[in-house]
Amino acid sequence: MHAISTLLLFMFWQIPGVSTPPVLLVTGNSQVFVTPDQATVRLGIVRQSANAQTAQEQANVVAQEILNTIAKVGVPPSQIQTTRLVLTPVYAPRSPDSRDAPRIVAYNATNSVSVRLENLSVIGPVIDAGLKAGANQLEGVQFGLRNDLPSRQQALKQAVEEARSKAQTMADALRVNLVEVLEASEGGVSIVGDSIEPLAGRVMALTAETPVSPGQIRVNANVTIRYRITPK
Repeated sequence: MHAISTLLLFMFWQIPGVSTPPVLLVTGNSQVFVTPDQATVRLGIVRQSANAQTAQEQANVVAQEILNTIAKVGVPPSQIQTTRLVLTPVYAPRSPDSRDAPRIVAYNATNSVSVRLENLSVIGPVIDAGLKAGANQLEGVQFGLRNDLPSRQQALKQAVEEARSKAQTMADALRVNLVEVLEASEGGVSIVGDSIEPLAGRVMALTAETPVSPGQIRVNANVTIRYRITPK
């Protein structure tokens, strides 16, 4: 299955004093949709305290509990990673005309845990386990492919076939022959994975199991082909 957006140009290359053959230039695009086979869940912990060390220690305790709880769901330790550690001051509000130096009133300690999953059926249980263990931020779920080469190749093939089909259609309409391919280039192959956006604010509690649908991954490909043509 693919969507098509094709630019077709008919070009005659003319260089003074040099005889060059006329060419037909076509650009073909394709989209291939595949089911993802991996996902990355990102959970966050934010703790605040008047003391910087206390805030960090509280966040560390919760982070370790999250790691332990997620491991019990059946996720190997190699697929669980701490991806961010941030400690930031919280300043007291100041009036716009105040000349006083900013005053620190507390500290926010933030830890982020990234969980890579190959079994998509445990995405919901992993989220639930993390939140129940003390995470108060769900930073998102990103879907992807462990091996995207076959999908990339399929998308490129479909883009080439589309370009060839359009070139033949134009050649028939213009009453010319497609003689040979003079040049072919890849315009790029990109993979667009569906994602679940972060929840606004903090997640304090769950009242039901988290449902997650992986959807599909979109693979886009673009090619440009230049044909030499002759009159019929």
